[in-house]
Amino acid sequence: MMTSQQPYIIKAYYDWLVDNYLTPYLVVDATVPGTSVPQEFVKDGQIVLNVSPDACTNLKLGIEEISFDARFGGVPRKLVVPCLAVLAIYAKENGAGTVFTIEDELSEVEGETPSVESPKKPNKKGPPNLTVVK
Repeated sequence: MMTSQQPYIIKAYYDWLVDNYLTPYLVVDATVPGTSVPQEFVKDGQIVLNVSPDACTNLKLGIEEISFDARFGGVPRKLVVPCLAVLAIYAKENGAGTVFTIEDELSEVEGETPSVESPKKPNKKGPPNLTVVK
């Protein structure tokens, strides 16, 4: 079984955002087991975390989890976020980033490979109908 590609995508987007002087934010599903975030800031089961170098220290973007230290209301906290709890990573300034789908996460957890359906052939007979798009 191959490892999940999500942690690699998170790290790649993080590096790209920081290299372009943008502020990376993570949207996290705080209900995923193993997630350790300040519950008083969780809304509708989610929390948005600023993971920029200015906002956190000791950031570790691992294969299984993301961990870092940050201050909330002046109180230092140690946060742990399983990679599969990350719903999105994006730039505060312009929204550039990516969203992860729940289906992708579930299939990775269950060890399934997402299936790729073959294209369906139309039932029409005769020559193809092409349209010029300007």
